Amino acid sequence: MRGAVMHAPGDVRFENLDDPKIIEPTDAVIRTAVTCVCGSDLWPYRGAEPVGDPHPMGHEYVGFVEEVGSGVTSVKPGQFVVGSFATSDNTCANCRNGFTSNCLHREFMSTCQAEYVRIPNAQGTLVATDAVPDEEFWPGLLAVSDVMGTGWWAADAAEVRPGSTAVVVGDGAVGLCGVIAAKEMGAERIIAMSRHESRQKLARVFGATDIVSERGQEGIDRVKEMTDGIGADCVLECVGTAQAMRQALHTARPGGNVGFVGVPHEVAIDGQELFFSHVGLRGGPAPVRRYLPDLIDRVLTRRIDPGKVFDLTLPLAQVAEGYRAMDERRAVKTLLTP
Repeated sequence: MRGAVMHAPGDVRFENLDDPKIIEPTDAVIRTAVTCVCGSDLWPYRGAEPVGDPHPMGHEYVGFVEEVGSGVTSVKPGQFVVGSFATSDNTCANCRNGFTSNCLHREFMSTCQAEYVRIPNAQGTLVATDAVPDEEFWPGLLAVSDVMGTGWWAADAAEVRPGSTAVVVGDGAVGLCGVIAAKEMGAERIIAMSRHESRQKLARVFGATDIVSERGQEGIDRVKEMTDGIGADCVLECVGTAQAMRQALHTARPGGNVGFVGVPHEVAIDGQELFFSHVGLRGGPAPVRRYLPDLIDRVLTRRIDPGKVFDLTLPLAQVAEGYRAMDERRAVKTLLTP
């Protein structure tokens, strides 16, 4: 088969790779329907994370089951499935407590920008749809496998409730999906922090009631001004930088909550600052598997359409251009078709 391989920062190639095979009885192999480039893939692409030896890329996927191991009974060949970037057995204590992305047998997916993918822990990770969905739903279901699930986790961790005021820090795909989640959870006011006009428009479509284009202290001051000097009930931090975390902590009101889902890079939190803020802080890799049945249903019933975050579609063979377009902010998120 063929798939994406990162050789060095800025160097992604479409190459021949070994066909995936069943290794463990709990494995499945799927044929990719659509996959994509994630904003987190840009960290190594930009040299902010070490690349090391050349390695396959990608952790978002939907597709058709080709083969299953002897221990997999929850899905069968021919079915259309959605999974999570963090695999899980869905039975261990952490999974039962709802934190499937911290499964005791967790494996992070990293080979999904390819024609075929091996899925470890397939029994607990994959969710099959009742029938093969029309292709118009594939982008939305692909978003559910990561960015929509992660945006949902950000809102859940921030404890968005009906009538609350929510701030979303970050206007990438996760932040935009966080807007969807905040609306679905009943937030009365959703303030999207964005400096890019096209993303501001999409945030509005998804349910944002206000846009704040300022960053840093100016952004914090603007949110405080909009909330009578108090701050927001809930803040979704969807970037992972020190500046984004500071904005999140300082735009939340005393007693408010921050859900942080951006993979942290050079983020340090001062203990005294957090102590005296009275702000709750929770985050980590999104337990996407917990949300999959509900989110799949919301997509298939047209209640939400997170597939709109894909504003560039390319053949998988042009995956390098997909990375470039996102790196240069010519695209929010690139959809790849085998």
